[in-house]
Amino acid sequence: MSRLVCWWSAGAASATATAVALRTMSADEKVVAYCASVESTEHPDNARFLLECSNWYGQPIQKLYSRDYRDTWDVYERTGWLIGVAGARCTTELKKKVRRDYEQDGDIQVFGFTAEERDRAERFQANNPEIAAIFPLIETGMGHADCEALLKANGIALPAMYQMGYRNNNCIGCVKGGAGYWNKIRVDFPDVFERMARLERSMNVAILKRSEKGQRVRVFLDELAPDAGRYHAEDAVECGVACEATRALIGGPS
Repeated sequence: MSRLVCWWSAGAASATATAVALRTMSADEKVVAYCASVESTEHPDNARFLLECSNWYGQPIQKLYSRDYRDTWDVYERTGWLIGVAGARCTTELKKKVRRDYEQDGDIQVFGFTAEERDRAERFQANNPEIAAIFPLIETGMGHADCEALLKANGIALPAMYQMGYRNNNCIGCVKGGAGYWNKIRVDFPDVFERMARLERSMNVAILKRSEKGQRVRVFLDELAPDAGRYHAEDAVECGVACEATRALIGGPS
């Protein structure tokens, strides 16, 4: 029995990749799965986006939860880890491990890398050779703009974080963000900024670093200059020829 698993993450790309895969691929079972332990730290508008996407797909989005942690804050506080050279512990605990627990032998797994992210998809496949991964947006040449256009064509507004100027719909206060990102969080979500600033001090760790005399020096959020960083010049946190694919999917997946 073959199972198609579409990994939905409340972003425009994963939502669109799911629609393309459900419409174009055959399988005995088709599942849309969401690692939902992060939902309490995402924007509440994501609940609206999830419902509208589910209606568009014509099937529910299955929520999966960590067996060990409630949310990102629980990971930070219990592990004493924010982010390091190995990446973010919250991603490992709340997404990677949850995905691995859910996987079955023979699954075909759908990921929302866009046409601009071919290199990321290739790295993912190289690092996870055991996964039968497909990237429908790359295969159809669909970029971020195409994803947004397809959602709009189906009457689905982009999640609120995009409308507020964020480039990804991650948790509010993502530890992968740079100085410009955190200064935007300071303005838009001051309670989250203050909570993370207090957590940094209590753990004696800092998310941000700066170069000083050839050394990497910690910059705690409570000492971050309000004008530091340029959010839209920073790397996006993690996510055409496609106009034919867009038109073909106006009615949504079958």
